[in-house]
Amino acid sequence: MNRRSFNSLLAGTAAAAAVPSFSRPQESPNQAAFQPTWDSIERHTVPEWFQDAKLGIFIHWGLYSVPAWAPPTGELGKVDWDTWFTNNPYAEWYLNSLRIVDSPTYKHHIATYGKDFDYYQFAAVFNKGTQSWKPEEWATLFKKTGARYVVLTTKHHDGFRLWPSAVNNPHANGRQLSAQRDLVGDLTTAVRAAGMRMGLYYSGGLDWTFTSEPIRTRPDLMARVPQSEEYARYADAHWRELIDRYQPVVMWNDINYPRAGKISELFAHYYNTVPGGVINNRFGVPFADYTTPEYAKYDKITFEKWESCRGLGFSFGYNQVEGPDQVLPPGQLIALLVDIVSKNGNLLLNIGPKADATISDIQLDRLHKLGAWLDVNGEAIFGSRPWVRASATTPDGADMRFTCNRGALYVFFLNPVTGKALKIPSTRASEGTTAEILGSSSKAALSQSGSDLVVTSEGPIPQSYAITVKLHPAPDSLV
Repeated sequence: MNRRSFNSLLAGTAAAAAVPSFSRPQESPNQAAFQPTWDSIERHTVPEWFQDAKLGIFIHWGLYSVPAWAPPTGELGKVDWDTWFTNNPYAEWYLNSLRIVDSPTYKHHIATYGKDFDYYQFAAVFNKGTQSWKPEEWATLFKKTGARYVVLTTKHHDGFRLWPSAVNNPHANGRQLSAQRDLVGDLTTAVRAAGMRMGLYYSGGLDWTFTSEPIRTRPDLMARVPQSEEYARYADAHWRELIDRYQPVVMWNDINYPRAGKISELFAHYYNTVPGGVINNRFGVPFADYTTPEYAKYDKITFEKWESCRGLGFSFGYNQVEGPDQVLPPGQLIALLVDIVSKNGNLLLNIGPKADATISDIQLDRLHKLGAWLDVNGEAIFGSRPWVRASATTPDGADMRFTCNRGALYVFFLNPVTGKALKIPSTRASEGTTAEILGSSSKAALSQSGSDLVVTSEGPIPQSYAITVKLHPAPDSLV
């Protein structure tokens, strides 16, 4: 992808253990060897697998999964920034919220654990819970959901690592800052064995073991990025270790990067090590393979590749407080995926496992229902591309989306359907166009009513969160 303006929509000590050897992902390089210069790096293009994937699973799992608590304030972007950080609904921000005296999290922590309980003492509970974890069960679940790739949080802002790093934290001060089990490696093996691709998240911008002042305001966010040479070397070394050891097909950095970091060298090393890999837009440099709106999406077809990320509820990390009032209903989740895909995006849908690696019933319910819908309608999603328009409204006010795949047009009806006729406005069928309602055993006929294309089913239209009509060959748009 060519040079572009950085668009951040969030703003945007263990000894080395014996680790398995991970084979390099089977991809064909799309360029010759990259040099550590921006002119060279900007030749990189987004690989087809990422264009085709459409759905990934994001995983936030760490020490914050032990207290698993945050006030369910609201979604990012819908809460005033003046109150956001003090009342942060992101459970993975527990330590920062705890550092803000008299915040809801501070009061909860004191009442539950006592004022002398240090956050990093949660490591003992977390490490115990991970010992019985079976990563193959997660991989099976993600595969059934329809995910084509997985992105695991290897180190969040609290500095706790999910892999046995050989890079020592100079500010450990006796605290346990690494998981006892190689969680990154174990999940990488399971995900690839299940036929999916594995990507890794790393918080390169924030590490609260290198800072002591909490983030209270939006300007604080970038001001708290450690800028010492010491931290730059630390972050660089971690990213190189993750690249060399696990060959992730996604480099998902967060909250910028230290200015002294050797980013162009890091990017060149990554592209040369992982053919087919992609890098997100949160390094703070004017180059990325794709953009990452968070709890947000674009309102029109966007040529440059993008990926919307969000939790099923208000939080990425597991929050025991969240319930049906905070978690997306199945219909809204499916409509969200369809809308994003119609505009050239991917959905990176987050789950927050509990400390013992179990996944809450409400999250499981959403994943199962999304997977069941994709079993029927997946051909309209995976490998698709946008049509000449992303959306329309039926004559009776129902919401619609469009995708194209293998010469066919797919039309999604996002509202409940009544009757046997479906109208597609400003569309004219091509000669020989046939219609099929995915998931229906009834035949469908086409007719033209002025500028509307009408699909009529011989039998009842099946009930679904979103009805998909397949038209092949694709008809013409009249707008």
